[in-house]
Amino acid sequence: MSYRELVPPPPLRGLVECLWSSGRTASTGPVRVLPDGCMDLLVDETGGLAVAGPDTAAFVTGGGRWNTGLRFRPGVLPRLLGVPAAEVRDTRVALADVSPAAARLAGPAVPPDPGSLFRLVAGLAAGEPSRETAPWSLPALRRVTARLGDGAAVGAVAEELGWSTRSLTRHCTAVYGYGPAVLRRVLRFRAAATLLHAGVAPAEVAARTGYSDQPHLSREVRALAGVPASSLRPA
Repeated sequence: MSYRELVPPPPLRGLVECLWSSGRTASTGPVRVLPDGCMDLLVDETGGLAVAGPDTAAFVTGGGRWNTGLRFRPGVLPRLLGVPAAEVRDTRVALADVSPAAARLAGPAVPPDPGSLFRLVAGLAAGEPSRETAPWSLPALRRVTARLGDGAAVGAVAEELGWSTRSLTRHCTAVYGYGPAVLRRVLRFRAAATLLHAGVAPAEVAARTGYSDQPHLSREVRALAGVPASSLRPA
């Protein structure tokens, strides 16, 4: 099984983290996708498109169904589709069922090559986002994501924006698929999983990512990934 990521062209890097492709097949077996705060646009072997909603726990799917996808930065894809992220949380849904307008723009089938997929992103970005799914400019969105990813208190982030905690929670649910406290938890887990995968010792991972201790890290990995922390470390 091979996996690779392609960095998008400069104009799209504020929207898309990467274009990924996987050599998984049906015989590979189930695939465990870890929550990362992002949403993906998935491409199947026929060129059909599906939306991977924001996950609150590991999503297990059969291998080989979606071997290509665009991973959007947290909070970005809902503003491009004009659909609240909470509506697709913890699901995989055909693009036509999520946003008929986006599906019409994409056409009946999209070749899974980088040029076609990046052109589709550019076309989506040319539309006017709704206020419900785009309460912040892209720079402000990145700041909210970064502040919560750094472990900032929800109240502090709301105060920086000049909003109440209730308003921040409502907008985060539309933009990210869940409230700011859950987003902060997921982003911390993502940082920890990246370090574990790189071979960093669990105790050091816990200290570097803001967990109170290694047992706290282990409990969170089990809750969000569905497997022990040792499973995320390199063989």
